[in-house]
Amino acid sequence: MKKIAVLCAAITCLWAAPASADTYVSGSGGFGIIVNSNAIDYETGATFGAAVGAKSEKYRVEGAVNYQSNAVKSVSGIAVKRVHVSVVSVMLNGYMDLIIKDSDFTPYVMAGLGEAKIRSRDKHEETVDNNVFAWQVGTGVGIKTSENVTLDVGYRYLTPAKAMDRVGNKFSISDSNFLIGVRYGL
Repeated sequence: MKKIAVLCAAITCLWAAPASADTYVSGSGGFGIIVNSNAIDYETGATFGAAVGAKSEKYRVEGAVNYQSNAVKSVSGIAVKRVHVSVVSVMLNGYMDLIIKDSDFTPYVMAGLGEAKIRSRDKHEETVDNNVFAWQVGTGVGIKTSENVTLDVGYRYLTPAKAMDRVGNKFSISDSNFLIGVRYGL
């Protein structure tokens, strides 16, 4: 239900964007690091995302979906094998572009709210899913490569609310994502 509310809010914002706003689609990929939590040590994982947005002179709003997967390296110092944690987030993000006159480089800051589905899967293919509130903040730079194409290089810190593990204990994770993406103006 929360995902539907976030997507509806994103679509409403894009639909209600001023006529002078430009729409865009974007895709990104990179690597994600889950911060050690509750004595769980994670390997660096891959992250991918896509978004649809609208931009004005120096502000952007977008609806975005991101996927990240990390293997668990150890729990309380004991090595484990074939245990993975994945995070699928559906976010409504806002950006402020810091315009530099006569430059193809545009630094930005961003923040977003939404929902994350945290899934843990062990070697026996048993899974535990949690849908929780999530927020993120980030920064980066857009590099205009042509009239309609911008290369994005950025960092995002995502933190979902606490989730439950298999035995009912609460655990928390937070991600540091380093991304390279492309924004295409429609």
